[in-house]
Amino acid sequence: MTVIFPSRTVRAAGKLIGRVSTGLLVVAVLLIAMAATNQASAHAALIKTDPADGAVLSQAPAQFALTFSEPVSPLVLTLVKPDGTAVPLTSFRLSDQTVVIDDPQALGSGTHVLSWRVISADGHPVGGSLLFSIGAASEPPAVSEAVDWQLRSAIWIGKVCLYIGLFLGVGGAFALAWLARGGRAGQRFVAAAILCGLVAAPLSLGFQGLDALGAPLTHLAQPAIWTAGLGTSFGWTVLIALIALGLGLLSLAGPRAAARPVALAGLAGTGLALAASGHASAAEPQWLTRPMVFLHGAGIAFWAGALAPLGLALKRQDAEAVAFLRRFSAAIMPVVALLAAAGVVLAVIQVQTPTALVNTAYGRLLLVKLALLVFLFTLAAVNRWRLTAMAEAGATEVRRRLTRSIGVEMLIVLAIFGVAAGWRFTPPPRALAIAAAQPVSVHIHALKAMADLSITPGHTGPVAASMIIMSGDFGPLDAKEVTLVLSKPDSGIEPLKRAATKPGDGSWRVDDLVIPVPGRWTARIDILVSDFEMVKIEAPVDIRP
Repeated sequence: MTVIFPSRTVRAAGKLIGRVSTGLLVVAVLLIAMAATNQASAHAALIKTDPADGAVLSQAPAQFALTFSEPVSPLVLTLVKPDGTAVPLTSFRLSDQTVVIDDPQALGSGTHVLSWRVISADGHPVGGSLLFSIGAASEPPAVSEAVDWQLRSAIWIGKVCLYIGLFLGVGGAFALAWLARGGRAGQRFVAAAILCGLVAAPLSLGFQGLDALGAPLTHLAQPAIWTAGLGTSFGWTVLIALIALGLGLLSLAGPRAAARPVALAGLAGTGLALAASGHASAAEPQWLTRPMVFLHGAGIAFWAGALAPLGLALKRQDAEAVAFLRRFSAAIMPVVALLAAAGVVLAVIQVQTPTALVNTAYGRLLLVKLALLVFLFTLAAVNRWRLTAMAEAGATEVRRRLTRSIGVEMLIVLAIFGVAAGWRFTPPPRALAIAAAQPVSVHIHALKAMADLSITPGHTGPVAASMIIMSGDFGPLDAKEVTLVLSKPDSGIEPLKRAATKPGDGSWRVDDLVIPVPGRWTARIDILVSDFEMVKIEAPVDIRP
């Protein structure tokens, strides 16, 4: 059935869309300016360590070095001795993408574990461990890597509740001010959703601090936890979200004349809060991704926030229900178009390849979300094109059907919130691709010679190897020939020998190399120093899948 709107309704909807679009456009432009000054980043990945993981050293190192795919901020650095004693490492310095850690004491023989936990620019903590031995390897000390499911559940619930507060609460306050025009239906629901967000926001900050420091839920009251959470980019999300939630509550309780601008500011705050942290907002190019996250979040709040007040107004047959329905029906199409366009842009940037939709946890969650969105869009289209006109004409049964359908839409929206909250624990394929493209590097040191070996990319398949050859005392070494030998006996693979060439930049390079399987390989470099002297140095190197 074709829907025909009175010209006055169309003009009013046009003014509404124009005012809201102008306000949101201003904020989007500000976000572009902010993003232009920020360094683009991805989910941090460890690409090089010194000493190398699994290395056996003749003496204790004076310092440790961890190099990541992007600049990071250390949270917890711990050295676990062979007897299981954990020593906190507090003396470190940052050098571009490398964390240099001072060794506080002389280490005895045996296998040690260097455990690290850092925060990346997208606000998500990353952790891991490396093993190295002094003198000879021993049984490595036990280091717990168990997932704290209680904390993860708390983080997920906090995210969902924060989404409820921002999208259903602040978005609902906007709908009451701009679409219901003073209607009271759904006001209690909106206020309850905002209060849910006001509770969830600070708790989510505490959960972020716990996750950052790897602490259990029982440590939530410790000041260091809250300091750590506030120090991440998610701290900005929480602070902006609290302001947006406060504006939404103020628009409900304040003077009616001020409700509309205050509610609009709250809607803009919702988009800003989401753009302040997270995988998508940290993706490159940020001049595009941050505004897209902002518009996507504001669009969700506009749509989802109007559902509960509209459904309750129709159920109660309020006098303003029909006018509310007309304004929402006229305004929702461009909002959904903008929402979908922003979502597609972000999905393409995050996923990059179609195969990542199936091969990664992030992609599979996105497929679930897309399936829910298809159901939601189909249901919304039926409501928009088949039920709206009849409901406006006063058909009581149709209004009941529309109310029930809006209720189903609400359930789907809540399910989408749950799926989106799961992305907190899944790095996007974009970040995985960046990490996979990073080289694996190892420093090989012997008495007569040493080398810095880099294999790019550091995973299976065609790779290129680059070697810087030096003497044992870090002096120049004019080698006559250099050969790279890679072996993996435990996989039944015979040594791969490739002669290196000199490209003219002081390094030796091997291009025609294919690494067939992942795992720990032994890299040996044969250095022909003279016609009568051959020096061979080797070290393990880990190749990613």
